[in-house]
Amino acid sequence: QVQLVESGGGLVQPGGSLRLSCAASGSIFSIYIMGWYRQAPGKQRDLVALLTNDGSTNYADFVKGRFTISRDNAKNTVFLQMNSLKPEDTAVYYCNEKVYVTTPPRWDDYWGQGTQVTVSS
Repeated sequence: QVQLVESGGGLVQPGGSLRLSCAASGSIFSIYIMGWYRQAPGKQRDLVALLTNDGSTNYADFVKGRFTISRDNAKNTVFLQMNSLKPEDTAVYYCNEKVYVTTPPRWDDYWGQGTQVTVSS
């Protein structure tokens, strides 16, 4: 089992920055994919950024060049640095971890509770 707790959301003006944190606790897995997703009111949940256990990253086109995903392994924490924020970035941001379990072979999926990000003047 994995528990994920997000923090760092809030209200920021357009052009500003925020850093979201996702603290993971519980079981530790060697093969995983950490991700940030977001969901605006009335819309589907969209992928924002991914970070794999080998350090590979992937970003949605709408955040490329503005957002950066990273991890502090010692603290079991994943971050999302968000710069040049736009009103359309307003959403609830969720942390996700997909872990590979060997017996039986499968991917398990864990979600945090979400943190609100509001970009407005």
